[in-house]
Amino acid sequence: MAYDGRVLRLALQRFEEDRRERQERCRERRERIFTRQPRLRQIDAELRSTMSRIITSALRRGTDPASAIAVLRDENLSLQAEKRELLAKLGLPEDALDETPACPLCGDTGYRDGRMCRCLRSYCAREQQRELSRMLDLGSQSFDTFDLSWYSDRLEPGQRKSARQHMEEKVYNSCAEYASHFGKRPENLLLFGAPGLGKTHLSAAIAREASERGFSVVYDTAGHIFGQFEQQKFGREEEADDHVERVLSCDLLILDDLGSEMTTAFVQSALYQIINTRLMERRSTIISTNLTPEGIAQRYSPQIASRIEGEYTLLPFVGEDIRRLKKERGQRP
Repeated sequence: MAYDGRVLRLALQRFEEDRRERQERCRERRERIFTRQPRLRQIDAELRSTMSRIITSALRRGTDPASAIAVLRDENLSLQAEKRELLAKLGLPEDALDETPACPLCGDTGYRDGRMCRCLRSYCAREQQRELSRMLDLGSQSFDTFDLSWYSDRLEPGQRKSARQHMEEKVYNSCAEYASHFGKRPENLLLFGAPGLGKTHLSAAIAREASERGFSVVYDTAGHIFGQFEQQKFGREEEADDHVERVLSCDLLILDDLGSEMTTAFVQSALYQIINTRLMERRSTIISTNLTPEGIAQRYSPQIASRIEGEYTLLPFVGEDIRRLKKERGQRP
């Protein structure tokens, strides 16, 4: 589990900004206290110089610093007692001049025992949410807000299940289970069906849950991803390398609207590279498309379709265009 470079850089930037802001607030608080009681500034300076005084004394004399340490320790205890007394007279706690880290686990370094601390992980999670929110409405697109009532409960001739029953049992439950178990094993989904049937909504719901649990998620349209692969190949933009790396190495890639782009030999090659690389590295992928598996074979290649059908769970979306139904009923799409 690891956040991609862009998210981590943004998280570290905000982490450092907040840390510097806390340090500045601490500095201002200390200055206000020193203004009220100047003697506290002198005590603080003397306490801070203790260690350097011990080392200097030992080096100068070339002797065991134990006796000097004992003297300075007694001096420190006296200064600390005076400091507590002066702070108490001001009605302040004894740690009023101390800079207390926001995270006691890592001391605001962001790392603990060589691993990212939970405080920095929370910054990464927020940055990733911001990245995803540029394309997805994470505030409203969740499993709880997926409304199955938009799908007909009428059993059509020749069908064993209504659209609503199919969407609930086959599609919704599969996506919800995928999200709840994400990270335990690599899994891939192909969400396919006509426009307006909820593919984006359920993709966003999965992205939201995976992201909140600390997994790196990249959600992007097929057209934009293939464009970045092309930019990287021809060296047109420096950021393209970073984007391609994110697509290939993130914990979860959601490739949206496959088939809406202009299909070329390069696009076919890039799609195969994405699918094959992520399968080989056991990284999870969700592909959303209006194409059927047969349509994917015709538009791209039988080889690509075979990889998808053999390694992905196929989830066909059925029903009527929900965006159109909402418009007809005067509701916001």
